[in-house]
Amino acid sequence: MPAGVCGCCGPLRPRYKRLVDNIFPEDPKDGLVKSDMEKLTFYAVSAPEKLDRIGAYLAERLTRDVVRHRYGYVGIAMEALDQLLMACHSQSIKPFVESFLHMVAKLLESREPDLQVLGTNSFVKFANIEEDTPSYHRRYDFFVSQFSAMCHSTHEDPETRSRIRVAGIKGLQGVVRKTVNDELQAIIWEPQHMDKLIPSMLFNMQDNEDSERAGEENPASLAESCFRELLGRAAYGNMNNAVRPVLVHLDNHRLWDPNDFAVSCFRIIMYSIQAQHSHHVIQQVLSHLDTHSKNTPRVRAGIVQVLLETVAIAAKGSIGHIAHNQNNAYTFLSSVSSPPNLWLGPTVLEVFNTLLKHLRMSVDFELGDGSRRNSTSSLSSVRTKESEERIVQNAIIQTIGFFGGNLPDYQRAEVMMFIMGKVPVYGTPCHTLDTVKIGHQGTKRIQAMLLSSLIMVTSGFKCKTMGAGLPAAFLEPLCSISLMEDSELRQLVLEILHNIIDRHDNRAKLRGIRIIPNVAALKFKREKICKEDVVFMKKHGQQLYRHIYLGCKEEDNLQKNFELLFTALALITIELANEEVVIDLMRLSIALQDMALVNEENMPMFIRCGIMALVAAYLNFLSQMIANPPFCQHVSKVIELRSLDAPYLLPEHIFREKCVLPDSLDREDNALYFQTADLAEAMTVPGYNVERLSIPYIPQVTVLYTVGKILHRCKQTSRDRMPRRKSFVDTISLQVDIISNSVPDQSQLAEEITFETLKKAIDTTGLEEQERERRRQVMEKFQKAPFEEIAAHCESKANMLHDRLAQIFELTIRPPPSPSGTVTVTSGHAQYQSVPVYEMKFPDLCVY
Repeated sequence: MPAGVCGCCGPLRPRYKRLVDNIFPEDPKDGLVKSDMEKLTFYAVSAPEKLDRIGAYLAERLTRDVVRHRYGYVGIAMEALDQLLMACHSQSIKPFVESFLHMVAKLLESREPDLQVLGTNSFVKFANIEEDTPSYHRRYDFFVSQFSAMCHSTHEDPETRSRIRVAGIKGLQGVVRKTVNDELQAIIWEPQHMDKLIPSMLFNMQDNEDSERAGEENPASLAESCFRELLGRAAYGNMNNAVRPVLVHLDNHRLWDPNDFAVSCFRIIMYSIQAQHSHHVIQQVLSHLDTHSKNTPRVRAGIVQVLLETVAIAAKGSIGHIAHNQNNAYTFLSSVSSPPNLWLGPTVLEVFNTLLKHLRMSVDFELGDGSRRNSTSSLSSVRTKESEERIVQNAIIQTIGFFGGNLPDYQRAEVMMFIMGKVPVYGTPCHTLDTVKIGHQGTKRIQAMLLSSLIMVTSGFKCKTMGAGLPAAFLEPLCSISLMEDSELRQLVLEILHNIIDRHDNRAKLRGIRIIPNVAALKFKREKICKEDVVFMKKHGQQLYRHIYLGCKEEDNLQKNFELLFTALALITIELANEEVVIDLMRLSIALQDMALVNEENMPMFIRCGIMALVAAYLNFLSQMIANPPFCQHVSKVIELRSLDAPYLLPEHIFREKCVLPDSLDREDNALYFQTADLAEAMTVPGYNVERLSIPYIPQVTVLYTVGKILHRCKQTSRDRMPRRKSFVDTISLQVDIISNSVPDQSQLAEEITFETLKKAIDTTGLEEQERERRRQVMEKFQKAPFEEIAAHCESKANMLHDRLAQIFELTIRPPPSPSGTVTVTSGHAQYQSVPVYEMKFPDLCVY
């Protein structure tokens, strides 16, 4: 009886179960029964409402076979599921997919590598199927976690470990492909998933044990391919979540030192993402640099070098433009067909501010304070720390230079102003850095670093007008730095001026200081000076002349200083010289020659001879540039006599290593020096105001003339020329007002013009002596007068200014009439005068 019952129940089983059972052979080695599989597929396509039951029954059988370790039947079941998925695309496939994913999860949970690989392969096939309708409830959290765990497999057998890792990477790639284009699956970009996806890929890229394998069998290459694909699919709002896990992984595995892998990762990132998203990556790296501001120098240097690499790639690959919005920020607009420029979404000045902040911190760490450098620290460790900080500083400077060098010219000018505002110049408004803690040496280091950054930013800068390249707010602090008693800083300032003034790349032809025999052979590129540049030289030319004049007489000048000064004069001649400027430059040259001859500053003989050589080299250059034969003859005659009788006054001799210097300069031998009368006679051609040559050049000291210079000269005379010592006072600037003494009264202007007054006006023989006497009195006043007297003098002038302003405001700003009355003062008594309302006059807009 029981056997009869069983025989009757067999045919009563549902058809889908019988079709499913028939696909399984008696021996699993025979594989899937293809004829029965075709019947099952036809049944599923004909009756799609049965798909969910077919899937549930297959899942039941697969679970039972996994538990019983009947892995052959497990493979057959997964093969059947794959074929059903590929054949069915109806609405009813959704419940079937849930059963399918449940079976894949069962395989991934097992500890058998073969089952994990089998489940992964089935999931990858499923991921490549494009579904007609989106899924609202399907989630892939388990698969992200499981595949990520497989990517970190530590199986004992290397071959098996590689298979599991490759399967995990393929699974993650399948998850990405299945979810990244589905708006309903945007949750995949959330941090909890990215924190698993990204480190799994980076781990395999880093651990490249199977480098001999090729293609998809190599976990490192497959992980890199998946990483690129993920980044390429990242949208604007997902970039931060994609980049942050990379930085965290590099931190956790200490991959910033050495940083080869970090640089490689960010190269992949920058070449994989869309060009308009580059600023997100740079902003993330900058923020990460802030996070590691107190880390070791090598770690910070590694991060900065990665930042440099990202900026370099962004500058090459990004094509965009920048717009200035109302908040003085720069926002990326769109990709256009224009020359590659550096884009930048975050405020450009914010990026430079971050880099300059870390540059200043690096100098602070290098120098340190007493608590950081105690007696227990060895000399070798201190030197090692300093050398490591230098690596950080050089990396930051290179990044600033490359970053600024790829900005458009109009924006680079603002960056130059911003960096100049960070240079510590005591006594000027642009001093924004706190240099109390790092002392004078630290301040000098920061000044040198920032000026080096400016050199890189200004390299290749081509301003249309000199007023745009050297505005007053930039030129004044720059010239103020040039007055500091440090030859290195003065050299940096001159190089910055060269970069800005040289708009036709002529500087390479002016290397070194020498007597150029044929200037025309150098073929300088030049254009006719525009009106804007003429106005610039009238307004700011004296600042440039003063900068050169005062820079020549510094006692610590080296050969490089004189070479840079010569280049500066030559570039001004090429780019900015008209007839008036040429006369001013000749006056400046004669003044330098007189300064070296008279030697009121007690300069060393090398400096005096260097100035003479500079004047000879420049006048030789100038005479050939303006093509004036008499001028050229006079200069050539003086140079020939010097080569015979005084070779130490020529640059080819004075700057030799072993040049014999004279004990004194013979002021009576006029043939060795350039004479104003001869120059004036040579310049008697149309267009040149030769009369101005007879007026000696005197540098204007009304702007940024330093009290430190005066005090330093006093110390030198009282201490018998002791070695120079740098002091903070050397850079304190003061406005010395001597103009008021030279302005005549109105009564003098109105006096009667007679023959005697005209004769006195023409006679200029005593003008130079009067000017020297006036300068001596001013210097003596600031040398001997007590500080209280100087302060009182300045305070009285300030009070006078305030009184004048109060009078002007009292006359121009009066209160409106009021019915309640206005106060008037008559004979010292206050009186109230009321104004009736009907007599008051209101504006038209107030009347209705």
